[in-house]
Amino acid sequence: MAQERYNMVVIGAGSAGLVTALIAAAVKAKVALIERHKMGGDCLNTGCVPSKALIKSSKVLAQLKRAEHYGLKGLKVDSAGLDFAAVMGRVQRVIDDIAPHDSIERYQSLGVDCISGEAQIIDKHTVRVGDRTLKTKTIVIATGAGPIVPKIKGLDQVRSLTSENLWQLQQRPKRLVVLGGGPIGCEMAQAFQSLGSEVTQIELGKRLMPREDDDAAAVVQQHLAACGVVVQCGATAVEVRINGGQKELVCLKDGRELVVGFDEILLAVGRRARTQGLDLGKLGLSLNSNGTLKMDAYLRANGDNIYACGDVCGPYQLTHAASHQAWYCAVNGLFSPFKKFKVDYRVLPWVTFTDPEVATVGLNETAAKERGVAYEVTKYGTDDLDRAIAEGEAYGFVKVLTVPGKDKILGVTIVSAHAGEMIAEYVTAMKFGLGLNKILGTIHAYPTFVEANKAVAGVWKRKHAPAGLLRWVERFHGWRR
Repeated sequence: MAQERYNMVVIGAGSAGLVTALIAAAVKAKVALIERHKMGGDCLNTGCVPSKALIKSSKVLAQLKRAEHYGLKGLKVDSAGLDFAAVMGRVQRVIDDIAPHDSIERYQSLGVDCISGEAQIIDKHTVRVGDRTLKTKTIVIATGAGPIVPKIKGLDQVRSLTSENLWQLQQRPKRLVVLGGGPIGCEMAQAFQSLGSEVTQIELGKRLMPREDDDAAAVVQQHLAACGVVVQCGATAVEVRINGGQKELVCLKDGRELVVGFDEILLAVGRRARTQGLDLGKLGLSLNSNGTLKMDAYLRANGDNIYACGDVCGPYQLTHAASHQAWYCAVNGLFSPFKKFKVDYRVLPWVTFTDPEVATVGLNETAAKERGVAYEVTKYGTDDLDRAIAEGEAYGFVKVLTVPGKDKILGVTIVSAHAGEMIAEYVTAMKFGLGLNKILGTIHAYPTFVEANKAVAGVWKRKHAPAGLLRWVERFHGWRR
């Protein structure tokens, strides 16, 4: 076989691999990008893009059902006659519209050698794809992760839906069980309930969204229940059985048997790194306890020339975290040892796209307590916000954690419509060391949801008003009168 020489070979064309390859090509390195399935990876084909398209359709229908709340009397809207296949058709059209951004043609035009096929790492400088042998200084593993299928007795008797095959549905499930109370489970439970399915959500823990603070999770759980989702927390799924031709999920809750009938079951209990086929010992790779590739601070997976980024290594299974890591992989992989950077996760936001959305950056109270970090809480309820009231979405809050007695921001949690957009101001503020005083001194357009960011800064300022100076100023004004 003829050998081809590269500066970098990237395995996997999801968000992590695409950005790594793009940066490498931009700095004029010779880079190969290998993908065995579809360009764009999970985010484009089975994750972020299709889920947000479905959520949008469900939100439109949910708002139409509330037409009378907006003064539109006489409109009768329900989901009984919904053409579910048309909804899923739109989801596919959205994928198709975005796909050119991640296409082979685009990346080839940008200088990336895109190769379709199964990559085999022969040694730390050699990758084989079909009949091609690639010699490279650096290898980047960006193979992503796949949905976990839990071991439940009888589960193999029924079709299980996951984030990978959910988008093939053409008929709306009459009864849907969602197993898992994390972001994917909550988003899909609410979306399918809004679209007319009868949804039961099963969560092993005591509440939904265990990564978020109690108050944030409580708001989401209340809204899920309000739209009709039956939430069962503290329930352990133990068996799937067929009873009289009907599918049932048997759970244990509070020492009692809980039986939930269903037509489809969606597994949303987490994702596992794709490390199959890697000869860990030969390549000098090792795994963390959760199955992800172990990396050092420079994202090296073998302490030498094999790097990893994205879901295959974690620690965050987020598209933007993968893209963030990709920069470090590209720069460190191409320029080390002359120049290298430790990956920085200090200002990393994440969003759950339920209604209301939950957006977080930095520390929340849960993380601060776990790490023993002293903090002060300032909170503003968005039920007081003019735009939220006008939109009929007057619920939620903005919660800011600061250094005690100072305006330095440690972290922010926003529970609100448009929280994912609102959090951006705090991401910028934290990245560049701007405190609440700077946000308070910034003009925010009226009426907007982002005014809540200024409002919470105002709450903090009032709590820290200089009492002694104000007493003196009060006497001064009295003297002038």
